[in-house]
Amino acid sequence: MTEPKTHTLEVPGATIAYDVREAEGTTEPILLMIGSPMDATGFTTLAGHFEDRTVVTYDPRGVGRSKRTDGLAESTPDLHADDLHRLIDAVGGGPVDIFASSGGAVNALALVARHPEQVRTLVAHEPPVAKVLPDRDRALAVIADMRRTYEREGFGPAMAKFIATTGHKGEFPADPSELPAPDPATMGLPTADDGSRDDALLGQNLITCTHYEPDFDALRAASTRIVIGIGAESEGEMAHRGGVGVADRLGMKPVTFPSNHGGFLGNEFGMPGQPEAFATTLRQVLTT
Repeated sequence: MTEPKTHTLEVPGATIAYDVREAEGTTEPILLMIGSPMDATGFTTLAGHFEDRTVVTYDPRGVGRSKRTDGLAESTPDLHADDLHRLIDAVGGGPVDIFASSGGAVNALALVARHPEQVRTLVAHEPPVAKVLPDRDRALAVIADMRRTYEREGFGPAMAKFIATTGHKGEFPADPSELPAPDPATMGLPTADDGSRDDALLGQNLITCTHYEPDFDALRAASTRIVIGIGAESEGEMAHRGGVGVADRLGMKPVTFPSNHGGFLGNEFGMPGQPEAFATTLRQVLTT
């Protein structure tokens, strides 16, 4: 595999930056690795375990090197899916294989519902889809409370709630105030409100991603092979439960991957998972 080469792609309302790690002589489809709002840097370690395949990574609109010009407050999974559709066209049209993590898994499900011909296999790892949960109304209320905190108090207090919420095990309480509201300072987060409200996670994608309901009829009819992944260590957490719920709606069993929600990570963000074991499982899933 060669060193990644960076390219840009003009799409409606944004300039998308993406990287191509070319594997010469391979006959396998391109492996596209996507997250949201995580950018391409989060896949550096995982991509290194697939040197025999051409790997493409990208920064979603509004994140990292991909700049938005649309003037919109939020970006929907369908909008991200259109960016992915255009990206796949730019790198050859597909069909590609996709490993999609978290919000990227939600966006990839939207892509496959619209353009199944572009994707051979989709591995959607822990999509945080609240509407498939048995406690969906409670989950949606907790997320709405998090958004109100962001709008009222800014990044630090809202991110502290986000961390507590994503790590919460089991169903959510009826009253969001029953969940802990950690002091952001204890998590190394800012306590002062700088007035900005343009965070890609808390502002641009939080509501649209978690409140999205995939088109399950289109997904069940798609030519794409869909695999839903869940983390061995994240049982009970919302994203894990979202993966179980999506798999159930698609009439399949999820595949358990090593480690947690970010099990594929090396030390990109100081929270390493088990990337070698994760890559082994991913390779097995892609070649089965």
